[in-house]
Amino acid sequence: MKLSVCIPVYDFDVRQLVFDLKKQIEPYSADAEIILIDDASQEKFRNLNQELSDHVNHFIVLEENIGRSRIRNLFLEYADGDFLLFLDCDVQIDSPQFISNYLKIENENPETDVFYGNFKIDQRFKRTFRNRYSEKREIFHEERSSDFSLLKTVNFMIRKSLFSQFKFDEKLLHYGYEDYVFAKVLQANEATFSAFQNPIIHVDNSSASEFLLKSQTAIETLVSLLNDPNRRYVQDVKLVKWALKIKKLHAEKIFLVSYKMISKKIFSNLYSDDPKIFFFDLFKLNELLKRL
Repeated sequence: MKLSVCIPVYDFDVRQLVFDLKKQIEPYSADAEIILIDDASQEKFRNLNQELSDHVNHFIVLEENIGRSRIRNLFLEYADGDFLLFLDCDVQIDSPQFISNYLKIENENPETDVFYGNFKIDQRFKRTFRNRYSEKREIFHEERSSDFSLLKTVNFMIRKSLFSQFKFDEKLLHYGYEDYVFAKVLQANEATFSAFQNPIIHVDNSSASEFLLKSQTAIETLVSLLNDPNRRYVQDVKLVKWALKIKKLHAEKIFLVSYKMISKKIFSNLYSDDPKIFFFDLFKLNELLKRL
């Protein structure tokens, strides 16, 4: 099995990530490659990462930003591997067996099409709102799972032949739900999936305000999905279920007015040192109902 490690790069120094990966794939040099595609990063990051040109198999720099979905699909034009291992650029390798763990689980489960390795938060930023949310809602803690909804683009491996058939939806240009829809499409087409514990460290020190802005963008993406043929893939999102239930009861005006009355309290908490996930749920529900 040949492996293509695919890293979409945007405004991040990936030199240490690449060097760490290169050490691990050296024993498999004939059967592994590293591919970088830079999605029109700022010049300072392009200059920093330029030294990697001699250390990777392909380093493509785009002049215009093409978005989170399209850039991942673009790797199909360059990858020679039977499997593509996708990593976000803002990650660190946590285990010296990271690559070998993926090769081992694929060897032990040759019928499986998609593997997800999970992630950890960077302990330096463990108290931030964004990372508290990851701990409580995004990271899974079981040894193994076949639940497709766990899939995140941060750290997953997919059979190239399957990915060639079912790509990321390129209409999704902005942050949010592209991985959820991708997982649902794969599941609907009877792909096989395994989540296991082979985490990377996700380096995210976003402020509360930055995380809330990204969440608003994700809600806008969700609304666009509810208005196109992909609607069926997001109807089981809990946030959507709650919003549609409130609308069915004709209670959206009551909710929106009530939220406005307590919004100062909600934002005060979300910007505090002890943010409540429940208040974040209310924030997202309000943002969705305003747009439906």
